[in-house]
Amino acid sequence: MDRPNPRILPYGTAAIAEAAELIRAGGVVAVPTETVYGLAADATNGEAVAHVYAAKGRPSFNPLIVHVPDRATAETLAAFDARARALADAFWPGPLTLVLPKRESAIAGLVTAGLETIAIRVPAHRAMRALLEASGKPLAAPSANASGGISPTRADHVAASLGGNVPLIIDDGATERGIESTIVREVFGSTKILRHGPITTDMIHAVLAKMLPHGIAHEPHLERFDASDDEPDTIEAPGQLASHYAPRKPLRIDAPRAAPDEWMIGFGPTPGDETLSASGDLDEAAVRLFDALHRADASDRAKIAIAPVPDTGIGEAINDRLRRAAHRD
Repeated sequence: MDRPNPRILPYGTAAIAEAAELIRAGGVVAVPTETVYGLAADATNGEAVAHVYAAKGRPSFNPLIVHVPDRATAETLAAFDARARALADAFWPGPLTLVLPKRESAIAGLVTAGLETIAIRVPAHRAMRALLEASGKPLAAPSANASGGISPTRADHVAASLGGNVPLIIDDGATERGIESTIVREVFGSTKILRHGPITTDMIHAVLAKMLPHGIAHEPHLERFDASDDEPDTIEAPGQLASHYAPRKPLRIDAPRAAPDEWMIGFGPTPGDETLSASGDLDEAAVRLFDALHRADASDRAKIAIAPVPDTGIGEAINDRLRRAAHRD
């Protein structure tokens, strides 16, 4: 039996009011953020959170990010040290998620997957912020797509991936950033990047460096997660599974040219059926990445190839997504 199509409403007061009513009733709603579209539910309602896992087909050991309106609310849910506050002040609202020691709170246990930490973000996008205000709830919101698949940057991506598993999608056009938030774990004075994203390693490093006492020459301690690392024994945050963001078709990365049966996604001087950025702009490439993968997956070619992308700045995040998307068990 075919799943019913979700309702898609353009962003506006009426759409937010209807979405907030669904959230308060324990339902799920797809809503854009500045990174990708998220599948939002009341983070304090265990049944609602279970609906998110079920709709995505997501394993329950993979924790969710809790979206809140401001740092004051975040501090009621997690313990912040000076480094975490500095990062929050520098990048919130925005595409940074902090993984911090959790406090006792009303957040459902499913959200944190039994861990002693909680992942929190203060989003910048008008639709998510409006839904937070209208619902009055902290919102657990992973990407609004089937687990492991290509992340959605448009409302029609959500509809194609989840269909009737989500009753309502708020459409506010293509997302601004195009890839998921950077995730930084800040626990007991140790800072580690768990997922690369729009907030780059250099940007995080610059904030932490300002906290060093005057005259100390050594670098601030910052562990960098290597996207080629084996899958960790304990999943601390979204995006750490070895296979993730994957199209249905085989994907070949760092390809100088396409084979006859491949849809080629170019970058810079490497041409293709389409390009992430003809000028080699990494920010433009990040915005276009998932949209290009969706089109390639829908093409008449059996496979996908993508040109090399420099592993600097936001290129770290792009290559993290591509390595996982190309991984086959």
